[in-house]
Amino acid sequence: MSTVTCKRVLANIFIMVFLVRIQKRLLILILFGWCFGLGFAFGEENSEFTFLLQSGKSDCFFQRAIQNGTMEVEYQVIGGAGMDVDFTILNPEGIPMVEETRRSDGVHVVEPTVEGDYQVCFDNSFSHFSEKMVFFELYVDGQGGNVDVEEDWGGLEEVDENMLQYKLQDMREYMDSLHKRLERSRQMQAVLRASEARDRNLLEDNLWRVSFWSCASVLVMVCVALTQVYTVRKLFDDKRRVCT
Repeated sequence: MSTVTCKRVLANIFIMVFLVRIQKRLLILILFGWCFGLGFAFGEENSEFTFLLQSGKSDCFFQRAIQNGTMEVEYQVIGGAGMDVDFTILNPEGIPMVEETRRSDGVHVVEPTVEGDYQVCFDNSFSHFSEKMVFFELYVDGQGGNVDVEEDWGGLEEVDENMLQYKLQDMREYMDSLHKRLERSRQMQAVLRASEARDRNLLEDNLWRVSFWSCASVLVMVCVALTQVYTVRKLFDDKRRVCT
């Protein structure tokens, strides 16, 4: 009887340990799901584009916005002669809200937005030969539905009270602040990458010009040296016969 009892006790202990491990893994999966879903719950959208703007043409991009939101547009010309384009932002009614001429970079914020599709246009029609490499970033705040987010967090609040015993509201505020700061850091890193690419293209262009004119100068110097040598030899070349 004692052996059977010991086996039962050991079996119960093993089952309890197994259940505890399953609960820990379940908690880790729940926390991971929360962190993964925060990027969609805070209602923010960030897009980055790098495209080639042909000479004599213009390109427009459309961005959907909701009522009373915020839209931020930052652009840089990172390649091409002159490093400049014409920039325009049109509201859903087609009225220009921002207009810039022959600029290499800029940052613009539209607040508050109206519901509809905004147009972000880049114009290179003034240049007939040079194409431009343009980088721009769209940062839209206010996307998504707040009602669904509240319902999702409400369901998680019950799980939090029963299992984790945390204050869900404090955790939500901390995660919201962390998400916004990380998003802003990523946005700044993208802008820095665009600036680095622009400087690199400018340096490569200057290097090509310096190399070309250096080779041309060396070629001219060689031609002048050969001409001088030939001229001097002609001065001392006497073809008259001397009788002895």
